[in-house]
Amino acid sequence: MTSRALYPVLSFVLPLGLLVACAVPESAGESSATDSERRDDRDGLHKVKHVIIVMQENHSFDNYFGALAYAPGSPYHGPHAARDRDDRDDDRDGDRDGDRDDQTGCRPDDHRCVDGLSCTVDRAGHLHCRNSNLDDDGSTVFAFHDANRCPAPDLNHGWVATHQEVNFDHPNATRRHTPMDGFVRVNDATEQHDNGETPTDDDTMGFYNQDDLPFYYDLAQNFAISDRFFCSVLGPTFPNRSYLLAATSFGHLTTNDDFPPPGGYRPITGTIFDLLEANHVSWADYFQDVPQGGSFRDFSLTSHDPHFLPLPVFLAQVAGAPTAGELPAVSFVDPNFGLFGIAGENDEHPPTDIQRGQAFVSRIVNAVRSGPRWEDSVIFIVYDEHGGSYDHVRPARAVAPDPIAPGQCADLSNPPASLLPGGGAECHDNILGGGTSVGAAISLCPELAADPTGPFPAQCASFNQLGVRVPFLAISPFSRRRYVSHSVADHTSILSFVETVFMPGHHLTERDRHADNLLDLFDFEHAPSLHTTVGHAAPPVNDCTPSRGGGGAP
Repeated sequence: MTSRALYPVLSFVLPLGLLVACAVPESAGESSATDSERRDDRDGLHKVKHVIIVMQENHSFDNYFGALAYAPGSPYHGPHAARDRDDRDDDRDGDRDGDRDDQTGCRPDDHRCVDGLSCTVDRAGHLHCRNSNLDDDGSTVFAFHDANRCPAPDLNHGWVATHQEVNFDHPNATRRHTPMDGFVRVNDATEQHDNGETPTDDDTMGFYNQDDLPFYYDLAQNFAISDRFFCSVLGPTFPNRSYLLAATSFGHLTTNDDFPPPGGYRPITGTIFDLLEANHVSWADYFQDVPQGGSFRDFSLTSHDPHFLPLPVFLAQVAGAPTAGELPAVSFVDPNFGLFGIAGENDEHPPTDIQRGQAFVSRIVNAVRSGPRWEDSVIFIVYDEHGGSYDHVRPARAVAPDPIAPGQCADLSNPPASLLPGGGAECHDNILGGGTSVGAAISLCPELAADPTGPFPAQCASFNQLGVRVPFLAISPFSRRRYVSHSVADHTSILSFVETVFMPGHHLTERDRHADNLLDLFDFEHAPSLHTTVGHAAPPVNDCTPSRGGGGAP
């Protein structure tokens, strides 16, 4: 082997300090709480016995909570209201128009401020928002309340498209400049083509409110949320869910790679399942049609990992049913992804009615809230990626998880060959026979085509930036009441929290090692939300889900 070919292998065995020195960008501190905050928030961590993770599909923060500050009776206000009072200089161009020069967000110490859309409310209670994108005809499309809970066809959220949504003219320069200006033009060109449209036909600019999502708004207004929680990569479902389960996508860029090789993918640095087992921490993945963990563990018609359990088992365990067994320390509770048809799908992926997913999450939260495990549990509700929906906040810079570059997948599927750039399973082909990770990498970075397994071009977008903002809620007796965190976080922050609680000092990659551990959302000493009640959400009265799926990738 040449020294270049050995690089990915050596990088995993080099002293950790050397790897960190190479991997940490100049802004790594953006994603970390201060040392004093971490020390203070560790007090009482031993009270947490159960962490429950619910990851739904395909919505940005602005799409779901952009209107949160304007909800009737909301305890929150927007950043413009705060700056109008005492910090006028934060509007750099002085026009308060919500453009890219006016995105500084809330003051770090103002936790009743939520950085959503920039709107005014008329006498009828309707929002008129200034956030906008150019259309392909040169006109301006403003953010609007979308009455359509089942947008179709699906919006574009692939690796290439998401970079274009964030920076339409220079998609490889997203780490340096993120005007968030391509959402409309990308989706007009690839998904929802213009055909004499009205100002409310560009679903990417649509947002929902308290009338559409009353249960979620009730949770957000009574527990803790974050307005700086980003998905982990500017791309689709599989890479982002890989960061939740492995703190890396190990080079993968497309959801076509979602169906794994026999036995599951084997990342070089392992998965959270491996880490939990090595530290004797119990876990399970509860599923309806297929467990998300099936990408990394055996799940087939003839056998499956014993940690994969049907959803009714979880509901029985949180209810304290004596025959159901103990609730594990870490639970992944998955929606129905529609693998066997859209009739049962409740993951909120378009065109499924979003109120289906709200009802599913309500069932999970209420089961925990009314059961004997409530007082020592933490529930995280999060979304895998933005699904092509507009958001106005620039994705933050991040630490690269490992030396593996986009489209140069490497894993333990067939070492030593699979340790080399591009040698990992399903990098150049996949079971679905669709677009590949190496193909997606070259589409965004044509320079890579000359040598797809060679040095990754420095000028091309890589894994050192987070994805688009997504909704994130922390529901627990320990959650701070009516609290908005402004600490930069991503899916690996959930891993960091689990590691901090159950496995101090352990991590998988550089990404979760440096990720914010979410402790600022909690008060473990006083449990301020112990007696907070939660509402209920029923399935939609008039379900708009089409009888057949509307197409598009997860």
